[in-house]
Amino acid sequence: ERVYYYDPTSLDAALMKRARRSSRDNTSLEIHPTQLSDEGEYKCRIVVWDNTGNSTEPSVPISKEARMMLKVNVPPEKVEITHLTSGRNFSLRCKSEGAKPPADILWTKTSPDGVETEIPDLSKTREIEPAGELYDTAEQIFYQLEENEMIAKISCVVRHHNTNTTIYKNITFVSPAIQNALKVTIQRFAEPVLYSSIENQDGQDNKAGLVKISADPGFKVPYNTSVTLKAAAPGVFPEPRYLWWVGDQTGIAGRELRIDNLEEDKSYYVLAENPLGRVVLEVPVHITTSDYSQWNDSSRDGDVNEGDTTEGLDTGAIIGIVIGALIAVFFIGFAVWYWTIRDGTQVFSPKKEKPHTIDEETVPFRSTEKPLLRTISTQTLEGRRSRREPSI
Repeated sequence: ERVYYYDPTSLDAALMKRARRSSRDNTSLEIHPTQLSDEGEYKCRIVVWDNTGNSTEPSVPISKEARMMLKVNVPPEKVEITHLTSGRNFSLRCKSEGAKPPADILWTKTSPDGVETEIPDLSKTREIEPAGELYDTAEQIFYQLEENEMIAKISCVVRHHNTNTTIYKNITFVSPAIQNALKVTIQRFAEPVLYSSIENQDGQDNKAGLVKISADPGFKVPYNTSVTLKAAAPGVFPEPRYLWWVGDQTGIAGRELRIDNLEEDKSYYVLAENPLGRVVLEVPVHITTSDYSQWNDSSRDGDVNEGDTTEGLDTGAIIGIVIGALIAVFFIGFAVWYWTIRDGTQVFSPKKEKPHTIDEETVPFRSTEKPLLRTISTQTLEGRRSRREPSI
């Protein structure tokens, strides 16, 4: 396949669009930009017509050839890094795509003061996969962060020596952060933690790792409303874990906290923690009003529907009504008892029967040991009889 043809007397033609004769001399060829399909064996053929010394005889062609092999090297087209974390253990995977020949990968870690060191090869696994005429190289590393070890970043360094190409792909370690923090001691934790409230977060700081809290429908809600609190920490690596609690209750793990039927102002707390640090944010949620008439629809409209007068009464109101009723009953009973004792009569008197006379001699006595009872009985009966019988 012809690429370029040159005849100084008649023709200067490039049969391939990206090929041209070099300006340095008449026989050099330039191909730009180079593509992978340009790889192969090239031949340069030079023909000279020799008719020196005898103008009557036809010229004799003299030709020479030179062959050479063109190899095209392709730098990595794409580098990506993925990770899995579990506490202080990291699984990092770096992949270089579309290189020829395959690229080399190494890992480094950088301390907060900027010192970069290579991570040993003891925990690495490498894979090289062909992708057509190119190659993908992947390398996975398992790393355990030591206690109190501080790392600013871990880098995947992709080197392609044939094209003098070096690509860095970094994972920056960031701890959770809050504004206006104080170091306090919380009973739940053995060591002091950084503490603040969302009321002290102005949201203007662009620092990576700031913990942000959102509330749906808001931090101030009507009585008996359900609220969902959400925590996020953009830019934090490794991804922090979250723990929510209120008072001395058991913590609830997760990015979100669901609060059902909020009845009073409460402060909730959330812990954001990764191997580099931890912070605690106080999240107050307020009730806008506790007055039933301000959030009940019928009360706002000024219309009270029959059967709706007890809706919305809280437990305290019901208990107050019951206690008031009991007190009223007590005072009524006391008044009845008092007037009964004062008049010497019974309120509910039995129906009076017709008077009758009892002969004292016919009254049986079962015991002779109590003469006083008989005497009192006789006197009582005589007294009653004397009041009933007229005097003669």
